[in-house]
Amino acid sequence: MSPPDTDVQSAPSRPTNLDIQVEQYLNHLIVERGLSANTLAAYRRDLTKYTDFCHAAGITKAQDISGETVTQFAASLAKSTAGRKPLASASISRIISGVRGFHRFLLLEQVTAVDPSHDLKPQVPRRRLPKALRVDDVLAMLAVPNPEEVTGIRDRALLEFLYATGARVSEVLALDVDDLDEQSQVVRLQGKGGKQRLVPIGSHARDALAAYLVRSRPSLVAKSKHGQPALFLNSTGGRLSRQSAWLIIKNAAQAANISADVSPHVLRHSFATHLLDGGADVRVVQELLGHASVATTQIYTMVTVDRLREVYVTSHPRALAK
Repeated sequence: MSPPDTDVQSAPSRPTNLDIQVEQYLNHLIVERGLSANTLAAYRRDLTKYTDFCHAAGITKAQDISGETVTQFAASLAKSTAGRKPLASASISRIISGVRGFHRFLLLEQVTAVDPSHDLKPQVPRRRLPKALRVDDVLAMLAVPNPEEVTGIRDRALLEFLYATGARVSEVLALDVDDLDEQSQVVRLQGKGGKQRLVPIGSHARDALAAYLVRSRPSLVAKSKHGQPALFLNSTGGRLSRQSAWLIIKNAAQAANISADVSPHVLRHSFATHLLDGGADVRVVQELLGHASVATTQIYTMVTVDRLREVYVTSHPRALAK
């Protein structure tokens, strides 16, 4: 069997049996694992790549998928095609894991008699250390928004909040005003799998939020036709989007003359790294970040160890041979 030319052939115009089976699997994930909308969308995108490949090979139902088909699909992800570069190993591993989960589901549901992906092992991507900004760089970013402008007050509150809580940007943008507990000075965040956690809000972030709620948000919500419960609003009174949040962060980083590529996740990494640098217990940081396993959090300890080693080498008189 030769690999299909997925750039030439297109997917069927109507849902195939395979498409329906994928939808059944996604519904299973919603019910059994309580996946967030963003995570579910990622699963859907990955499995759409798989079904497009199968459709191009003339396969319209999972029962006709062979181990060779799955192997060829995995190989295609690492190849460049017209208009697309080869995928990174981490992306390939994620997609293959999704495909294997799909086939395991069909086998358990007795839709198929065998699992064609059984012998395919996902690549183990090389673990990258999280990128964290220096404290001075974070402070420079926080000082960028104009405190005299409505959007500047909002941007300062958003940046302070992200760094103060270490929250994922999707968690922050999903917040409503009622999620803030001003008396206890905490916020209730809903993370992956619908799991909730309480995270303290530092004094600087509380001050920035108070300024936003009093001096900025009323002007923004007035532009909304039906009112808006969202905590962070855009210039037309709607809920702030992920794209807008990214732009706010990137503009602040550029204005602060930070050469590194700064994303919302870099602020999350910085939050964790700076806590550990300050002596916080890794289990506490795990709770604040909403990690299911402490092993995920422990990667940040590798960053702080590297930093300690760097300080030692540059500071101790006998660290290096002369």
